[in-house]
Amino acid sequence: MTAAAISPRQTAIAFAALVIGAFAMGASPIFVRLADVGPYASAFWRCALALPFLALWAINEPKEYRASFPPDRTVVLSGLFFAGDLFFWHLSILATTVANATFIATMAPIWVAFGAWFLLRERLSQANFLGLALCLAGGAALIGQSYSFAPERLIGDGYALITSLFFGLYMLAVSNARTRTKIGAGSLAFVSAAITALCMFVIAMLLETNFMPHSWNGWCTLLSLALVSQVLGQGLLAVALGKLPATFSSLVIFLEAVGAAALGWLILSEALGPLQGFGGALILFGIWIARPRAKAPAAAL
Repeated sequence: MTAAAISPRQTAIAFAALVIGAFAMGASPIFVRLADVGPYASAFWRCALALPFLALWAINEPKEYRASFPPDRTVVLSGLFFAGDLFFWHLSILATTVANATFIATMAPIWVAFGAWFLLRERLSQANFLGLALCLAGGAALIGQSYSFAPERLIGDGYALITSLFFGLYMLAVSNARTRTKIGAGSLAFVSAAITALCMFVIAMLLETNFMPHSWNGWCTLLSLALVSQVLGQGLLAVALGKLPATFSSLVIFLEAVGAAALGWLILSEALGPLQGFGGALILFGIWIARPRAKAPAAAL
């Protein structure tokens, strides 16, 4: 189902879900920083602790929208792609600056736009390209002077680029699964998170030395990460991708960076200046430019 085939009310609901989901996913760096486990362990717990809540969502969906067994290949791929996104994201943070990793990871909409055109046969308009350019410029402004190039960080920058590729592939897989099959958002989010959790468990067992939380605060932080960033964030993203074009949806994910910057200012007292405000405004303007537009009614003969 495309955005043009649904009612304005459904489009508005899907857009609201996408915006809330983007801000919820933007909270994940705050929770990861506050957690008392290693980065790969936090990625595992994020998905594992979300599973009971996603299962409850899935079993309350109509029977015809529940996941089949074995699940559709695009649902499986969404879980594998998201695991790749989490793995390379943490590698990039360890091998380059957070600013570099964050900015390069925002290249995901480029992959989504190309994949949506090449694989999903979505028509890309001039408004899509202009919106993408404005959002990329806004993302660069949000990072500001924190971005820096250094030859010794090229590997980390490369990991961040791979992160963007995996997240773009994840969005394409979710969009394809939601529009091509009858699977509901809750069922897709559950199966995808279960596959990601399994992958991250193996990775954490191989690479992590700090796997279990050491306090109730640690458990509460991880549970908050699971509920906010996985259940709410990824779940609402799955809701939106069943209604909205993948290319436009990927631009709204730029709000994840806006949300992360705002939460960093509110919770961690990280400075925000006029350049960051200008970047946020550019992102909002780019999203507005690229918004789905209803087809004009045909003229009467």
